Amino acid sequence: MDWQLLGLSFITVFLAELGDKSQLAAIALGGSSRHPRAVFLGTAAALIFASFLGVIVGGGTAMLLPSRLVKAIAAGGFLFMAVRLLWPTSDSADEES
Repeated sequence: MDWQLLGLSFITVFLAELGDKSQLAAIALGGSSRHPRAVFLGTAAALIFASFLGVIVGGGTAMLLPSRLVKAIAAGGFLFMAVRLLWPTSDSADEES
């Protein structure tokens, strides 16, 4: 087991999930439920399953494409999302005026 990669993966996903929509949904569900343990188990299982799918897709993609290209595609995806978040839309321009 590569403990350094395990730790890096944990820290990366943990920091990425802080304040994420899924965490906010878990807070809302936990706050409105009388069974917070079920909310915890459900959200933890969903995160594990989503991460599993990401690893499977990433591993399969890396078998077909060079890892450098996979990293470039991921970086492009993050850049696209950043530009979309920072770029003002016509709706936000109406809200500011």
